[in-house]
Amino acid sequence: MKDITKLYRDFCENKGIPFQLDDKVRPYDDSTLFCPAGMQQFRHRYNNPHETGTIANIQSCIRLKDIEEIGDGTHYLYFDMIGLFSFRTMPLQDAVDFWMEFLEEVLDIKVDYITIHPDKMEEWRSLYDNYDVEIRADDECKWSDGNIGGYCTEFYKDDVEIGNIVNPLGDCIDVGFGLERLNAFVNKVSEKTKEDILVDTCTKILASGYYPSNKEQGYMLRKLLRELYKLGSNWGNEHYLAEKKRQDKVLATYNRLKDKKKYQDKTNEWWFDTMGVDVEFIEQLLKEKQDNE
Repeated sequence: MKDITKLYRDFCENKGIPFQLDDKVRPYDDSTLFCPAGMQQFRHRYNNPHETGTIANIQSCIRLKDIEEIGDGTHYLYFDMIGLFSFRTMPLQDAVDFWMEFLEEVLDIKVDYITIHPDKMEEWRSLYDNYDVEIRADDECKWSDGNIGGYCTEFYKDDVEIGNIVNPLGDCIDVGFGLERLNAFVNKVSEKTKEDILVDTCTKILASGYYPSNKEQGYMLRKLLRELYKLGSNWGNEHYLAEKKRQDKVLATYNRLKDKKKYQDKTNEWWFDTMGVDVEFIEQLLKEKQDNE
């Protein structure tokens, strides 16, 4: 198997570009619970017109908005983002050349087609003059983190987007390629199940120094552990086993009391505040168990 992380580090360093491995999902500011993208730590450098230079990294990320789509073969909660960031230093053409060389010559991935926003088609088409690759227009070739953004060009293999090059502020470079997606093509890594993805995500959150609680990151971790509980996971992690024991107790309490006259008119809020029972979660759990029988 090809070690893509090592290959990328060597590729960058051979070109004189410093590389860093950021393997925790802690955010770099208070705008998110977890780091959602490799560029988050560099926002101040993009926003400072006097900042220059180029740096590469592989950043561990979590995107909670993908939770409803995990298990489809392309979406993960936790993933590693291969990044290249340049602050008013690297021309867009050099960024394209950098990635076409890494993908096609180092990883032996033949890009099927790339996309460009119609507004940039005339200006950017020539970026690929030296490459045998199809170019398609795409109105969605824009990216923003809510503050910094710009037009982008995206790379596709087997109709799956494997990464993109963003041109934030018109004079910077922000590149992101999914390590897991590249691994799927380079090393033929099989698709992960929903349970595997949840376990990987919980493991990474724990390794980043968070533990189950009722607040912020800890609450999200507990929510993911409950999703594993719904799946009937046999994961042996101590925090999951504690949550499983807690949910078994909650479920037993709810089943014992719910049909008694004294409790039949109680609201979901009462159940949660008084008994610690999340009725919506329990009813969804019972429904899924019934559907699977």
